[in-house]
Amino acid sequence: MREYPRLVTLLAAVTGHRGVAEELAQEALIRAHQRWRRVSRYDLPAAWLRRVALNLASNHRARQRTEDRTLRRLGGERPAPERTTDDDGFWALVRQLPERQAAAVALYYLEDRPVAQVAAILDCAEGTAKAHLHKGRATLARLLDHPEGS
Repeated sequence: MREYPRLVTLLAAVTGHRGVAEELAQEALIRAHQRWRRVSRYDLPAAWLRRVALNLASNHRARQRTEDRTLRRLGGERPAPERTTDDDGFWALVRQLPERQAAAVALYYLEDRPVAQVAAILDCAEGTAKAHLHKGRATLARLLDHPEGS
């Protein structure tokens, strides 16, 4: 249970919604519990938990896009969900990055994880994790210099 607050913080940074982050963190913990015999034997069970949580966040984001397109086609409008982070700040810009870059940036800067752990959590090579971080930082630098995209 000590991972729950950290998971919620990570997922809130990636999704921008504390309520969604709490639900996704709970789902990830349930999945870990259901598979604990196997997960507990991993070198980094917390890395597996974060990978599952970030995958759930990615799936949630894809579902939201599909629902939004469907609502637009039908002429409806979804009420704007309550944001839990400063949408004018850094994490709002991070959420504009491609999902893997946003996850890498959040893991590296928010959770202070070394590149090797970022790679393990994202299930990619260290070089790929470094590339995600590099591209994410470069994009963030441009966005921070020109927040309106100009």
